[in-house]
Amino acid sequence: MDLQTWWTFVSERRQQLITDSFLHVSAVVQSVILATVIAVGIGIAVHRSPFGSAVATGLASTILTVPSFALLGLLIPILGLGVRPTVTALVLYALLPIIRNTIIGLASVDPAVGDAARGVGMNRLRVLGRIELPLAWPSILTGMRVSTQMLMGILAIAAYAKGPGLGNLIFSGLSRVGSPTAVPQALTGTVLIVVLALILDGLYVVIGRLTTSKGIR
Repeated sequence: MDLQTWWTFVSERRQQLITDSFLHVSAVVQSVILATVIAVGIGIAVHRSPFGSAVATGLASTILTVPSFALLGLLIPILGLGVRPTVTALVLYALLPIIRNTIIGLASVDPAVGDAARGVGMNRLRVLGRIELPLAWPSILTGMRVSTQMLMGILAIAAYAKGPGLGNLIFSGLSRVGSPTAVPQALTGTVLIVVLALILDGLYVVIGRLTTSKGIR
């Protein structure tokens, strides 16, 4: 494949590439947000219990041992094809880094800080919302960052379940090996996923700087 062939392919499919890129990023971001809500809730519930923390991280770790093709294959008979099995699989895969980092972040908060806050009349929820979670936020954000990078690649495989995103471009190219557009399709999809993953990672750095006080960094 020469550069001219690749550039011609990109120029002709520019609008479709933009749409697929948007759908790819959108699916990942939405899945990470949903996984964060679930994982932080679990982390809050178990972080004070070594046994509960071990069970939560163990169950989330077990999910990661299931190959993505197999998990999608199990979800398709239940949820059908398309967005629902894709998002469900992405959320499940995103849980472990966020649960683990939530537990680590909350456990690292000095108990004396919480005791002092309760001493001035703050209840448990206010201590959690105003002190513990802000202090644990950098750790939680790191978990979200790891999950996002992981899901960018996993979503490509979700084309198997007719999921949205750039995986469809890669699968289409691989299924047409030998045709003039096969390699440009697969290569373009792969390169775009890598580029978008790097952009999202950079956005996490910016979000971290904007949402974390200087005293916690």
